[in-house]
Amino acid sequence: MAVVHKENVDSKTSFDTDGVLEKTESPTSDEKLKEEDDYENLNYPQPWRFEKWFLGGYSQGRMLKFKSPKTMYKAINLFAGVAIMFYGYDQGVMSQVNLNPHYQQLMGISPIEGNSRNVAALGGIVAVYYGGTLIGALIAGSLADRMGRIKAVVFGSLWALLGAVLQASAMNITWMCCARVIAGVGVGAIDCVIPVWSAEVSSHSARGAFLAIEFFMNIGGLALAYWIEYFAYLDPNREMAWRTPLALQIVFILVIGFGINFFPESPRWLMKMGREEEARDVLKATRDNDVEYELKGIKKVVKYELETSGSNHYAAMLFPKDKYSKQLRWRVFLAVWLQIMQELVGIGVITVYAVDLFQTAGFGLTLSKLLAGFNNISYMFSVIFAVITLDRYGRRSTMVWGAVAMALELLIAGILDKYAQIKGPQQRAFGAGVATLTFLYTATFGATWLTTPWLYPTEIFPLNVRAKGGAWSVVGWSIGNGIVTMITPFLFQSIGYGTLLLLFGLNIFCIPFVILMYPETAGRSLEQMDTFFEHGGSWNVFRASAHIREKGIEDWRWMKKLKAEDQEEMEKGRRMSSAVRLPEEDEKDARMSWRKRPVYTFRRKGSNAGIM
Repeated sequence: MAVVHKENVDSKTSFDTDGVLEKTESPTSDEKLKEEDDYENLNYPQPWRFEKWFLGGYSQGRMLKFKSPKTMYKAINLFAGVAIMFYGYDQGVMSQVNLNPHYQQLMGISPIEGNSRNVAALGGIVAVYYGGTLIGALIAGSLADRMGRIKAVVFGSLWALLGAVLQASAMNITWMCCARVIAGVGVGAIDCVIPVWSAEVSSHSARGAFLAIEFFMNIGGLALAYWIEYFAYLDPNREMAWRTPLALQIVFILVIGFGINFFPESPRWLMKMGREEEARDVLKATRDNDVEYELKGIKKVVKYELETSGSNHYAAMLFPKDKYSKQLRWRVFLAVWLQIMQELVGIGVITVYAVDLFQTAGFGLTLSKLLAGFNNISYMFSVIFAVITLDRYGRRSTMVWGAVAMALELLIAGILDKYAQIKGPQQRAFGAGVATLTFLYTATFGATWLTTPWLYPTEIFPLNVRAKGGAWSVVGWSIGNGIVTMITPFLFQSIGYGTLLLLFGLNIFCIPFVILMYPETAGRSLEQMDTFFEHGGSWNVFRASAHIREKGIEDWRWMKKLKAEDQEEMEKGRRMSSAVRLPEEDEKDARMSWRKRPVYTFRRKGSNAGIM
């Protein structure tokens, strides 16, 4: 929200959205009645004519009833966690399926080693899944706005169910590829809608804690898939060893597709469709306090959404025709590119091809599988640290220093991996070093880069396009995963330890993008984020901050987290500590000895850039 100094301003002076003073008279009772009447007589859209052909949906009579809204809140979060857990399970289920000899023979991709065609086919089977998630996210983002979040989740569940059945019964590579795409459509739809639904239904007073629980269960699903496959592989029946884990996806899907129908629909979507009483009932079931104030706020958002409905579709977000649409395109780019960078830093290589990585470091197949399984467990618990890193240090600092740490870990691991592949008395020691650094890398990713690309879109997209913003985020995730999983088998066979060195370079490559392009969202409201995109006028965060400052807007330091004390000072009209060099700082530098000056200057510049 734009804020400027308020000196010598009478009580009838207000500030417009550009931070410019303007005279306004106090609203009369007639004006208040007219404003309320505007909200009461909104031109609500008609129900989508194809909605009746889709299964499921919200029903007041069917919705779960609890004595306390807190119990409903916990139930919603638990259900959302199960859905996110399924997404993790589905993503990790192929890690050991790819290693199964019966599976390789049935798919016609055996032997793998030394055969470029089979290597490409192995990566392709994994990668086509992400083509499906891309399609599913785009479809579900539109359906969620047309017929509600619940029907969109049921839609995704049906596709995921069909895909799981086909995967578990696949008899050849064509069958499996088609099944993977179909399953991807379902998972992409679920993964796109569930975070938006849970955010709109729940009142997240502890966002960091909820985020940690959500991704803890996500990686828990990844670990669960791995260990189920590990113990299934002990069965001498090699065919059931890979079909059983794929078939177990059905359990998750049935719980999600059936269970979602007993939960409340998004009150914002209900209000948009003119179902105000139902929206009020949902708020009463999920809130402890009076709901009328929040209901009025939802009405305002719906009014704005209906007025800007021309920009609320994918084409307008990519090919803008007005200033508002151009702002949306910039937000789309940030969300998509951040998800792609998340995959470029290398986590897909570790989670999907961990066994191959440990084998190249000199470990046997059985021990490599155990190491990969324990790595997933440590990965799961590392997510808890994301609560500290995200809320205390901000998004930019968390990502920058996370990339720095991961780059160093991958560099050392790559060097050690080179010597771990040489037979000799030191091979086991070098291999142990590779394993240790792999564990450290995965834990660092879990504490820094895992959560931010999923949190960021919910903070930069306006409410009226949040479902489609979530869809674009999944698109970026699909592109990044598809590329990485496709080329990784080639990398391991072609350059071996050089794969880790390549990932080291990619981590370094991502750091400047975070520093230069991504504004800090921690501590800021949605209205304040709108201020950045409306007044920044540049893709460079530093230049955008300067532009915002020139317009007299107090909150202009978009490289740094906005702290609670800064917000208080800003509201009082006082000057906050500057993010540019001031004369006082020059004088302080001049008084310091030449030995201390470089350290101080480095720390100051790092702080101004929001990375220290």
